[in-house]
Amino acid sequence: MMPRSLLARTFLLLAILVLLSTAGWLALFSHIDAEPRARESANMATSAVNLIRASLFAAAPDKRPGLFAEFSSREGIRLLPAEPQDDILPMPDSRFHQLMREAVVARLGPATRIAAEVNGEPGFWISFRFDERDDDEFWLVLPRERARSGFAARWLSWAALAVALALLVAWLIASRISRPLKAMARSAQAVGRGQTPSPLPEDGAEEMRALATAFNVMAADLARHEKDRSEVLAGISHDLRTPLTRLRLEAEMSVADEAARQGIVADIEQMEAVISQFMDYARAESGEQPEVTDLAALLAGIGERQAAIGRGLEIDLDGVSTAIIRPRAIGRAVVNLLDNAWKYGGGAISLKAVAVDHEIRIEIADRGPGIPAAEMERLKRPFTRLENARTDASGTGLGLAIVERIAQLHGGQLVLLANPGGGLLARLVLRAA
Repeated sequence: MMPRSLLARTFLLLAILVLLSTAGWLALFSHIDAEPRARESANMATSAVNLIRASLFAAAPDKRPGLFAEFSSREGIRLLPAEPQDDILPMPDSRFHQLMREAVVARLGPATRIAAEVNGEPGFWISFRFDERDDDEFWLVLPRERARSGFAARWLSWAALAVALALLVAWLIASRISRPLKAMARSAQAVGRGQTPSPLPEDGAEEMRALATAFNVMAADLARHEKDRSEVLAGISHDLRTPLTRLRLEAEMSVADEAARQGIVADIEQMEAVISQFMDYARAESGEQPEVTDLAALLAGIGERQAAIGRGLEIDLDGVSTAIIRPRAIGRAVVNLLDNAWKYGGGAISLKAVAVDHEIRIEIADRGPGIPAAEMERLKRPFTRLENARTDASGTGLGLAIVERIAQLHGGQLVLLANPGGGLLARLVLRAA
C-alpha cells in the first residue's frame, strides 16, 4: 500500500502532517471557542427571559396578547405555559451545551429547565416563573439556531482552503526534492550502459549541489578512464600486430617443417584473435550513433556470411523488421554469440528474432552440453571461463562480456537460458524503438 516513488512518499507524509495539524488546530479552536459562545448564547437567552418578564409586569393585562404577537413576529420568541405532562427532550450532552446550561441556571436560578424539544416541537426552550413564589411556570421558546455553536459552518471552509494551500506547497516541496534525484537516476543508468551523460545542473539546496557536483566529477572520471583504456588497448593492438605479421611471414618463409609451420601460424592467429577480442571489448560503443536499421536484413546478411564459411543456420526472422539500433555493434554481438555456439555448443544452430512486449529478442540456440544455471550470470563478467566441456582454454573470456555491454548500450540485457531439449539459448534483449 505504500507508494514506491520518493515524490509520492514525501508528499504522502507531508499531507498526513498537514491534515493532522489542521485537525488538531480545529479541535483546539473548537475547545477554546466553546466557552465564549456558550456564554454568549446564555446571555442572550437570559436577557430574553428578563425582557419578557419585565415587559409582562409593565404591560397592562389587555396589552399582553399584542405584546406576545410582537415578540413572535419580530424576534421569533414564543411564550407557552408549562404543563406537568410535557414531554421534554434535554439539550445534547456536549461541552458547549453544558457550559450554556450552567450559565443560564446561574443567572435565572436552580429551578430553570432547558430543553431542545418539548412535546415533539424543536427549539431552544427555557422555563421561568414571573416570581419565585409563583406556582405558574412558562416556557420561553427561542429559535433553535441560538443554541448552536456555529463553529463548523464558519470555520470548516477556511480549514479546507488552508489544507488545500498546504497540500499544494507540500507537493512543490516534494517535487523539488525528487526532481534532481530522478535526473541523477537517469544519468546513473546511462553510466551503467557505458554512455557519458550530460552534466547534472549544480543548483538548488546545498546538499543537492554537492551531490550533483560529486556525480558529475565521477561521471567525468569514468569517461576519462574509459577513453584512456581504449587508447591503451588500441596502442597495444597496433604495436603487437606489426611483429605478429613479421612472425607469420618469417614462419611461412623460413620454417621448412610443415607441421611446425602450421603450429606457429595457428599460435599467431590465436594471438591475433585475442587482440581482436580485447579491442572489441574496449570499443563496445565506438562512437556509433543509433540509426533506423532493417534488422531482418542485417541478421539475414550475417546468416549468409556464416553459410559461406560452412556454418549453416536455421533462421527465423519473420518477427522483426526495422529498429533504431547501432548496426555494427549488434552485428558484432550476434557474431560473437554464433561463434560461441559453433565453438562450444554444436548440433543444430538456430538464429531467431522476434518483437515481444516493446522489446526485441535475438535468440541463438545450440544443442551442446549447455551451462549450469548457477554459472550463467558469472560467465557474463569479463575474463571469466567455465571449466567444463564448453571451456576454451585459449579464449579470453570476453565474448559474453562484449555482448552484455552492447545489450546494455541498447537498454537491454543478455539472458542465458537452458535450451528446451538440451543445449544453450542465448537471448539478446534490446529495448524496441
